[in-house]
Amino acid sequence: MTVKTFELKVPASSANIGPGFDVLGIGLNLYLTIKVTVDSSKDTSSDPYNCKITYEGDGADKVPLSSDSNLITQTALYVLRCNDIHSFPQGTHIHVNNPIPLGRGLGSSGSALVGGIMLGNELGELKLSKLRMLDYCLLIERHPDNIAASMLGGFVGSYMNELSPEESEAKNVPLEFILPKPGKTPREKYITEEPPKNIGEYLQYNWSKKIRCVAIIPDFEVPTDESRAVLPELYNKQDIVFNLQRLAVLTTVLTHENPDHKLIYKAMKDKIHQPYRYKLIPGLGEVLKSVTPDTDKGLCGICLSGAGPTILCLATEGFDEIANKVISIFKKEGVECDWKLLDLAYDGATVEY
Repeated sequence: MTVKTFELKVPASSANIGPGFDVLGIGLNLYLTIKVTVDSSKDTSSDPYNCKITYEGDGADKVPLSSDSNLITQTALYVLRCNDIHSFPQGTHIHVNNPIPLGRGLGSSGSALVGGIMLGNELGELKLSKLRMLDYCLLIERHPDNIAASMLGGFVGSYMNELSPEESEAKNVPLEFILPKPGKTPREKYITEEPPKNIGEYLQYNWSKKIRCVAIIPDFEVPTDESRAVLPELYNKQDIVFNLQRLAVLTTVLTHENPDHKLIYKAMKDKIHQPYRYKLIPGLGEVLKSVTPDTDKGLCGICLSGAGPTILCLATEGFDEIANKVISIFKKEGVECDWKLLDLAYDGATVEY
């Protein structure tokens, strides 16, 4: 009898930082944890791929517990399948604890994907690097900001490389062939080939340790697909230049040891996605207009976190006051909120035996 145990920790993330739509992300010290025990004496044959799953935390009443339907284990099976391993080891038990709110703009699905890729890597003893595991992630997530922040940690900029026609074809495979739908995706369509290499590029910036993150989390979900659907197909040149100018400043000013609150605030303005999402998030326009360094001591910057509805405030002090002001604005719209004071997760996703 052999028993193997390990724990994966994957941070939440906030993407689209200020003007950095689909470019900038930060890993946050709110962790999805996956505790794994492989005990060959245990019978797990009731699951189609030999895995017992237990789950606690956000969405516990909705998360599927069969390995062919759960996002974390589906992703792990994809990694294993691409390396000629077609099931979990006999006696695999996975316990997931997820404090990351689902569908709120804190990268819950990205954290699950990163956790699943790492799970497959560990169970298959594949010894993949984090950068190689991100290639697997990108065939599922298709844009790198959240997954790079969760995998690598800290403050991360990223972009997708231009690929050859063959590589582009691999990247554009229907998602249901990578994460098969039980009973619907024909087995012969399951992807079993490894992804192209170096699909994305990543850079970790420094971050001022004096800046902390206030995440105000409204009590409703905004599906990412719906949030992307409201964005225009084309933008005018002035709005693109507006964001590019601020992006060039923001990636440096956030690294300064002594934060320049007003410059950070101005550099975090955006015209690419936030204005179009006002209609999905009651109170968003007033929040972004009313919370400033002049009115709220300690505030550095404010933006929508990911696709929303969470609001991310960067601040050096006055955390309670800033959070309560945002909460009061949402309350006028009939929306209740929770909030968390978070720091950056500098190590990204980790595994401990």
